[in-house]
Amino acid sequence: MIEAVLVLVVLGIVGYLIIKKYHPALTLLMGAIVLLLCSILLGNSLYPKGEGTGLALFDVFALVKDTILNQMSSAGLIIMILFGYSGYMNVIGANDKAVNVIVKPLKKIKSKALLIPIVFLVGNLLSLVVPSASSLAIILMSILYPILTGIGMSSLTTAGIIAMTATIMPTPLGADNVIAANTLHYSIMDYVLYHAKVSIPTLLILAVVHYFWQTYCDRKEGKAAFVTAAIDKEKVAVTVPSFYAVLPLLPLLLVIVVGITGMFKKGITMDIFVLTLLSFFLAMLIQAVRTKSFKLAQNEASELLKGMGQGFSQVVMLVVGGSLFTTAIQSLGVVDNLMKSVENMQSAGIVTTLIFSGATALFGILSGGGLAMFYAVIELIPNIAERAGIDGILIALPMQMIANLARTISPVAAVVMIVSSSINVSPVKLLKRTAVPTIIGIVLVIVLSLILLPY
Repeated sequence: MIEAVLVLVVLGIVGYLIIKKYHPALTLLMGAIVLLLCSILLGNSLYPKGEGTGLALFDVFALVKDTILNQMSSAGLIIMILFGYSGYMNVIGANDKAVNVIVKPLKKIKSKALLIPIVFLVGNLLSLVVPSASSLAIILMSILYPILTGIGMSSLTTAGIIAMTATIMPTPLGADNVIAANTLHYSIMDYVLYHAKVSIPTLLILAVVHYFWQTYCDRKEGKAAFVTAAIDKEKVAVTVPSFYAVLPLLPLLLVIVVGITGMFKKGITMDIFVLTLLSFFLAMLIQAVRTKSFKLAQNEASELLKGMGQGFSQVVMLVVGGSLFTTAIQSLGVVDNLMKSVENMQSAGIVTTLIFSGATALFGILSGGGLAMFYAVIELIPNIAERAGIDGILIALPMQMIANLARTISPVAAVVMIVSSSINVSPVKLLKRTAVPTIIGIVLVIVLSLILLPY
């Protein structure tokens, strides 16, 4: 009983601090260390007999080291190289060029009604190039917003669509997909295929929902849907060649090519780290030839290392903190008690999925990003799923998608604040444009997961 109380108290404090914008990775890590110390005080051992440091206090920090090493040897390095590559694409202007090339055909579409679903789908496609929701929003508000409002689309409709562009695109290059596939022992491509079964129908339906909801809001709000805003247009002029638009997608293209090749020739394995590193050196060579300066190209390429550091601090350490938190809960015996209650529950799989999905949605709305919770509990999912008699993907995939969707109805989410401040409206006014599509999206994710994912 005391163990469960300890976990709830520490979990409550950690959740409160994350909602208050304390560093999520460090907060989780500190919470995990507190629980590990409590576990030691209650007489539990963190290592089997004969292992560890020989001193209980040191064992806590030895476990931190072991967890970091474990993550770095599995999904951690992949996440870091993907962050680094994305950062490098920003520096050489390839991301902006990709956005410009993809957005350019939209200028030829004169029907505002037709543009609403198209812009939503194109925006989500662009999240493959710029995976950060807030970064993509900044780019689209400077490039796409003036175009759409210039042809007569209302400011709030445009802003509402842009705020929801980086949500649930299936990609083997997504950090959350890499972590989930690794933890659930799926190949990354198999996991992404299951992701696509749920996410693609959801996105197509949401595109239609956006059309009806945004046009309804425009009719209801009238002139109030149009606001005057000074949008920064500096990013519109991108001086790099058009073929640079392919570079941000190069790792994804190589993944597809290697995957297809492996179907016909045995023995070829797909390593995302290797393919991304190859893409990086190809891009650096192209940049060196274009600028006629190897020194300049090398200086720009150092952004890869900075980006890898960001990937380590923003995601890998978040996963480490979550994994340690899970280990601490397990060492206190709380997980075993939870599993026993799940085992005896009727319709355990559905109930478990709904509980985790609901908790993720609530946390995402309160904190502005539910992925922190997803990373914190992903290590628990395989054991809980096994006791519930279901496949772990039935819990993990809805959680992951809902975590990405929930931020679009959070007034404290970075993407909501960026978009709303860009057009000088309150976040609450923008949330009226995102609330209905997001809620429908969350319901669709849960329903389609229960229908389409393996039990």
